[in-house]
Amino acid sequence: MGMFGLTEIILILFALGFLLLLPLFALIDILKSKFEGNDGILMALIVIFLPVIGSILYFILGPARKIKP
Repeated sequence: MGMFGLTEIILILFALGFLLLLPLFALIDILKSKFEGNDGILMALIVIFLPVIGSILYFILGPARKIKP
């Protein structure tokens, strides 16, 4: 009792990896993209201060804000 099985450990590691990698991917994409005005800085700050929610919002709203080449 109280011990985690292999399945639970794998799920926990996957969830932690997802929670750590999602903001990282969002910040990398923000830095590689061009935005009008201060949109890029604002999105980066949102991702930094609200990592999970900010990343999800960025991937939903961010592509529409990018400057198309």
